[in-house]
Amino acid sequence: MSDWIEIQKDPQHMAREKHKARALRQSQWWRNKLAQGLCAYCQGTFAPDELTMDHIVPLSRGGRSTKGNVVPCCAACNATKKYWTPAELLLQQLREQNGQ
Repeated sequence: MSDWIEIQKDPQHMAREKHKARALRQSQWWRNKLAQGLCAYCQGTFAPDELTMDHIVPLSRGGRSTKGNVVPCCAACNATKKYWTPAELLLQQLREQNGQ
């Protein structure tokens, strides 16, 4: 996969938001999300301990650790998504399908 997206990480932002994410993981709201067992991307069903927290807009792209920006995600989808937004992931998949 080509790196066609410029990433300019802010280490202070990343550290601050990772701290917030750790706190959010302890919330009842997040436990309820995990208990549903649903990956936000592939819609597969998983045990709660098989789901990870994914930032829809990645922290490295300025995303925040808020309820509106995190979703449960299986390990395979999280590894595929990387630092892309869902829209960018779809565009990358289309590029690969078209041999670009």
